Formats: sequence, C-alpha cells, structure tokens
Amino acid sequence: MSLPYRGATGPLNLLIDSTGIKSEGEGEWKARKHGWRIWRKIHIGIGEETLEVRAVEVTTSNVGDARKCHDAIAARNAHAVIPPRKNAKPRKPTSAGAVTRNEAVRASRYLGRALWRNWSGDHRRSRVETKMNCIKLLGQSLMSRDFDRQIAEIKVRIAVLNRYIALGIPVTEAVG
Repeated sequence: MSLPYRGATGPLNLLIDSTGIKSEGEGEWKARKHGWRIWRKIHIGIGEETLEVRAVEVTTSNVGDARKCHDAIAARNAHAVIPPRKNAKPRKPTSAGAVTRNEAVRASRYLGRALWRNWSGDHRRSRVETKMNCIKLLGQSLMSRDFDRQIAEIKVRIAVLNRYIALGIPVTEAVG
C-alpha cells in the first residue's frame, strides 16, 4: 500500500522519529497471564513543509533506532540533526557519519545543550513527535495478529492522517 501525500516544492526536509506500539495479536492471553507484552516499533518520516508522513517502517521491538543513522544520512549528502547524549564522547573518525556526529558532540559541549538545540534546529523534532502522537490517538494498540496485516493497519492509519492534513491545510495561490 502506498502512502498518499500532496508533495512539496523544493528539497524534502524529512523529520524522523520512532515509537513502540502494543500488539494485541496472537498470544495476548499469555501476555496478561505472564505479564509480558508484544510490541512493534513504528519509524516514520514526515515532510517538514507539509507535515505529511512520507515514509514508514514497522519493525519488531528488538530493532534499534541507531541503525548507523549518521552514516546513512552522510551517504545521501544530507544534514543530520541528532542530539548527542549528555555523556557522548567523540568516536574515531572512520566514516563521514562519525565525523558529523563528532562535530555535533563538540558543538553541543561548546554551546551548551540549550543553545545547540536552537542553533541546530533540533526544535523541529517536536513536529514529528506530535505526528507520532496523532498516530497513537487512532489507537494505542494493533488489532491484527499477523505481522504483514499489522503493517497494513499502520499504513491505513497514516493514509487517513495524510488525507485529513490534505483537507485541513489551505492551499494559497498568488492572484494578479
């Protein structure tokens, strides 16, 4: 299933976030009995200009967010704004991703975390976090049992959200 979106003018500034969502699928009674839950992880990317979801990936809960993000971003000649941990230490500059991460660590230490966030544009991250909250407002858990159907369920939710955005944001045109 493809995601409907209006598109934007100019380059795509993609804001990325991920969160966990409970899966009600197979074995839910075991979860209640033994106290464990089945989780899926939703990774989304939204266009900064239109706030529409442009990319989605659903994984099992054991897949981490840091899948060599800095290297993947650097390979696309893009600019990453990923806040370093408070206790982050520079890494060996063995790749372009490590170099950009080290620059972020140095800048964060030099400017302080609050100034670094304003300087780097990290505040834009709240937009994708808000979008993730909208996805969860459509349901805190997945009802499908099969993993492929869970992916389809999430994509349907996102398609609905994108359609609402398309209906709710006015399109302005210059007259004259």
